[in-house]
Amino acid sequence: MKALILVGGYGTRLRPLTLSVPKPLVDFCNKPILMHQVEALVKAGVDHVILAVSYMSELLEREMRIQEDRLGIKISLSHEKEPLGTAGPLALARDLLNVDSEPFFVLNSDVICDFPFTDLLQFHKNHGREGTIVVTRVEEPSKYGVVVYDCDSGSIHRFVEKPQVFVSNKINAGMYIFNPSMLSRIQVRSPSLEGTFFLSLKNNPNSFAVSGFWMDIGQPKDFLTGMCMYLQSLRQHSPERLHTGPGFHGNVLVDPSAVIGQNCSIGPNVSIGPGVVVEDGVRIKRCTLLKGARVRSHSWLESCIVGWSCSVGQWVRMENVTVLGEDVIVNDELYLNGANVLPHKSISESVPEPRIIM
Repeated sequence: MKALILVGGYGTRLRPLTLSVPKPLVDFCNKPILMHQVEALVKAGVDHVILAVSYMSELLEREMRIQEDRLGIKISLSHEKEPLGTAGPLALARDLLNVDSEPFFVLNSDVICDFPFTDLLQFHKNHGREGTIVVTRVEEPSKYGVVVYDCDSGSIHRFVEKPQVFVSNKINAGMYIFNPSMLSRIQVRSPSLEGTFFLSLKNNPNSFAVSGFWMDIGQPKDFLTGMCMYLQSLRQHSPERLHTGPGFHGNVLVDPSAVIGQNCSIGPNVSIGPGVVVEDGVRIKRCTLLKGARVRSHSWLESCIVGWSCSVGQWVRMENVTVLGEDVIVNDELYLNGANVLPHKSISESVPEPRIIM
């Protein structure tokens, strides 16, 4: 089986992290976002993954060669010379997808969930239509593309982008499965999948409701919310992967190579990456610390993303979705409130109001 993952965007919503690496390679709970998806696809029987790429494609290709060998699958790159939305990449990769009659998966690259690909495949084969769209229920449908469908048959009637009045609380979850027969009717310049194309299929696509958690983690606030959901899913399905012990509270994921000092209070909802050093007396909750970061003694972090190789000084307080890009230095005794700090900066004064530090 095959899968196409749409990774051609610039990741602007997740800056400053995506100024250093493409969004699919940003670590989410100690694994690149993309690899959460690829590994779930492999478990469902996919042996050929096609990446629709453009931005920083060299970094992606280098990493995928390593993963290709590790997983024993084929990974191909389909290069977009310009952004093609969600429909064009299918036409561009037509020759790779249309080699047999097996259905293929399509995924947006910034979705995280329990990835029910095996159930989705069986559901798609059973209903016999050309396409199946995964939908999920959300509390704020006005932020998303809403799906209107028949509750009994699952047949999708229309899509409403970011509705200002309530039409449905089910949204397009950014995961699909199609029969190759649809490829003959799609063009590189086709409108988005969410537009008129879905409804031009031979019969209306069917909807498949995802169970469990789902989150688009394409921006920092949602990245942290998705982390909380993922860690809770680990608690339910793989509790042995979570860290326990004195000073650890709730769901905490710690890479074995990380070093945690004395008298710290870590959690709930914290992900600590490889090579991270947390010194004595540090308080961290609802944060992600990426590879090689260091938090010096007696600092206090809540709702933050600390980028690769950053250094947070002593007695620092950071909160309110503060995001440090790669290799940022925060000097001692500072306060950062909702700061967005670009890579390789040194912060020597407090940031009391949310802003971008360039």
